[in-house]
Amino acid sequence: MQKNNQLEKNLLICGDNLNALDDLIKKGIRADLIYLDPPFFSNRHYEVIWGDEAEVRSFKDRWEGGINVYIEWMRERITKMHDVLKDGGSIYLHCDWHASHYLKVMMDEVFGDKGFQNEVIWSYRRWPSPSNHFQRMHDSLLFYAKGKTGPATFNIAYEPNSPSYIKRFKGKTQKLDPETKTRKITLEAGSRGLPMRDVWEISIIAGSKKERLGYPTQKPEALLERVIKSSSNKTDIILDPFCGCGTAMAVAQYMGRKWIGIDISPTAIKLIEKRLENVGAIKNKEYETIGMPTTLKELGKLEPFEFQNWVINEMKAKQSRKLTSDFGIDGYYEKTIFTEKAGIQVKQSENVGRNVVDNFETALSRGKFEKGFIVAFSFTRGAHEEAARAKGEGVDIRLIEVEDLLLGKVKI
Repeated sequence: MQKNNQLEKNLLICGDNLNALDDLIKKGIRADLIYLDPPFFSNRHYEVIWGDEAEVRSFKDRWEGGINVYIEWMRERITKMHDVLKDGGSIYLHCDWHASHYLKVMMDEVFGDKGFQNEVIWSYRRWPSPSNHFQRMHDSLLFYAKGKTGPATFNIAYEPNSPSYIKRFKGKTQKLDPETKTRKITLEAGSRGLPMRDVWEISIIAGSKKERLGYPTQKPEALLERVIKSSSNKTDIILDPFCGCGTAMAVAQYMGRKWIGIDISPTAIKLIEKRLENVGAIKNKEYETIGMPTTLKELGKLEPFEFQNWVINEMKAKQSRKLTSDFGIDGYYEKTIFTEKAGIQVKQSENVGRNVVDNFETALSRGKFEKGFIVAFSFTRGAHEEAARAKGEGVDIRLIEVEDLLLGKVKI
């Protein structure tokens, strides 16, 4: 897979990052830069529809047991990241006000207080809501370096000079300060500006922007560009252990870096593959995807929404846009020259019986479908008999076993 810490191919890994990080350590792979945007300690639960195909992902950041449980969950993973990071490598932990102060203490313990470089404030604007406090419109990036000498790579970024600075110093030369014996910063013609501060004004992703995927915690590419440009060079290895919708991977790809992305969600991995295709990355040539479910046992262990997403994706259908009032229709086909209009119901269970088929027939009628598919691990004899009865009455219901779908035996 790699030689002298150089990846032959970039890696997109589906699985628990705790196990994936262990594998990287055992294989001798070390990252130059780690960026992570983990689930925030916000006690919210996202069930969202996102992407052009209305894929559904159940995204949880609810942490039972309180802040101490969350911090220990993070500490276990941060310790592994410390091990996989090169000496002199940099790590940026993205967080918000819910737990940033707790995470800062934990990061000091893992990386040492001398490893701390900056708390970068990402400041943005969004539509305000009435409240009895100041509007919370910033996130924090806790920037640490591994080792005692600071980051091995730090490319100074510059920000434009303010109008008042330009007016005051334009055309002037540097002068030696007689007290400090240092030269004052002044502006020459064509100056690139002043070294960047630790407060970054970067817009959130507007609904009209092309890069917007509908992912609930998606971060702007401009933010990742700044992190990657500042703390890595071309051919360096970038690691994102909570890669979500793949912003870090896409940016690393077009900036000429090597990369490794890890996410526990097969749905997220599929979305990232599509995103990488849009930036010109070729699967199996420039990157390899590993860890996706390939057995019945693995599929049975998926979260319900993940399993539903897998089935609908394999059937090349569309997800239902209704989560709670879909009348049992989890996915569907639109009528085209290639497909008939049809509804799909997904059951992550064995021995699906007659009553499921009967209820699905009612759901198809409500949705004005004359054809439908039920996908499950197995069906009872009664289910097959009920499907035959429905077909005799003009409603074509096909029963599809997951194993046949997995083996590519299903013809729609």
